Amino acid sequence: MWYNFFGAINTLFIFVSLYGVYLQLRKLWLRKANGKEKVTDVLSQNQFTMSFLAYFSFFVYGYSIDIFNHYIVWPRLIASVLVMLILVEMWKDRKSTASVTSLVLVSVCFTLGIIGLAFNESFADHSKQVSTILIMIITLLLAQGYTHQIKLIISSGKTGAIDIRMSQFILMMDMSTIAFAMTMGLAQGWPLIVLATVSGTTKIIIMYLFHWARVSPVAKIRSECD
Repeated sequence: MWYNFFGAINTLFIFVSLYGVYLQLRKLWLRKANGKEKVTDVLSQNQFTMSFLAYFSFFVYGYSIDIFNHYIVWPRLIASVLVMLILVEMWKDRKSTASVTSLVLVSVCFTLGIIGLAFNESFADHSKQVSTILIMIITLLLAQGYTHQIKLIISSGKTGAIDIRMSQFILMMDMSTIAFAMTMGLAQGWPLIVLATVSGTTKIIIMYLFHWARVSPVAKIRSECD
């Protein structure tokens, strides 16, 4: 009962977080339509690449565990596509080696993940172990990626093209993911708990930095010098 209850709640908040990711993408589209010179200003290529990998590792984990978890799989697949679109906008805006490399990386991962979904039954004995290791690696990379985004905000003194609602909505999703993973049992759900905890912590820091960028004299000086 609790599994289905928290699974439904988590799915609801996942779709809320999807709306947050969409708002970030829409903000980039609006900045481009308004002729902004730096459409993706202050956005961390590193962080959004790691965000894609985090969503995608949940997707792979969801179809790899003993019982195919629809609550985890399909919303994360949609989230992965939305983040890929953000990375496409970053590539269009920057045309840098990093943006090209990132787009190639996520495209390859996406293709392999879809192939894994199609042939999951053939690799059932190994897929869960592989996906668990993947989630732990992604957790470390996600922490590194968000640390990079946090440093960019602090060093520039501004939040630029970042949409705070994305962080707010993803934090809500992370909290519901922790509750849902606990109903799965620690033996099966602990990788999701670890990743969601790391993700949620970084969102809280970024949300605070929006306040810091508005009121801090240091932030004002740094933003004027940028």
